[in-house]
Amino acid sequence: MKCNINDNEYIFITNIKEKDKIRNSFNILAQNTFGLSFETWHQNGYWGEDYIPYCLLKDDKVVANVSVNIIKTRWNDEKRIYIQLGTVMTDKEFRNKGLSSFLIKKVLEEWRDKCHAIYLFANDGVLDYYPKFGFEKVEEYQYSKNINKQSGLVRKLNMDKDADKQFLLDLYKNSNPFSALPMEENEGLLMFYCSQFMKESIYYIKEHEAIVVAEYEDENLICYDIFCKGNCSLNEILSIIAEENTKTAFLGFTPKEVKEFKINKLHEEDTTLFILKGKENLFSSNKLMFPVLSHA
Repeated sequence: MKCNINDNEYIFITNIKEKDKIRNSFNILAQNTFGLSFETWHQNGYWGEDYIPYCLLKDDKVVANVSVNIIKTRWNDEKRIYIQLGTVMTDKEFRNKGLSSFLIKKVLEEWRDKCHAIYLFANDGVLDYYPKFGFEKVEEYQYSKNINKQSGLVRKLNMDKDADKQFLLDLYKNSNPFSALPMEENEGLLMFYCSQFMKESIYYIKEHEAIVVAEYEDENLICYDIFCKGNCSLNEILSIIAEENTKTAFLGFTPKEVKEFKINKLHEEDTTLFILKGKENLFSSNKLMFPVLSHA
């Protein structure tokens, strides 16, 4: 669709996944902006219907983008559909020409009445930008607790093996039974992390039939997510996945049961949560964080 923005003509398009030339241009812009490419993710079959780039083209080149991520979650066992904006980027030669503004307004116009909430994570350089569209800054909170190591049989999954990939996807269908705001039915976003950046951080606890995505930093365990049926306690899983020198477990999600946990404001470098006013905002009256593995 042709569109005119500040007396310049562009092509607006959303269905780029199967258009090789445009998708390649999109990946070049992503590489130049964020240092990442979506091509391997796409070729492995993980780019599904929940990731929708809204692009502006100039001479068949992607010069600006805002992506819609459809996030399916639950709150108090009630289904929620959230929209997360991500991959907001503009080619250097086309900045300050109103392109991102056009795309954000386009997304809000299309999705405002089709979801429970719309949100995004902004970097420090644009904190004054998103309030212009009705977004407000929101605090996130992280939960942690002291733990003692317990014995248990833990196997590190090999994400280069198809069997282990499928094993992860199968257990992911159980979601995270310990999470107050779990990410559900979004295999694409899960595998964006687990087949690339976090492929060395996925473990299976046999006795609880649980997959844990976790990393270790000195005496700290960072438990990003857990996928299992929930026939055990969160404390049991954290204690088994811990290393011998682990003293504290930090969660990458909000636990349903918070009694035993310390709560601290989350200060993540160059990352601030914004939620659209006029839509649901669970964060205004609850101390929550979006699961780390749901960040797009």
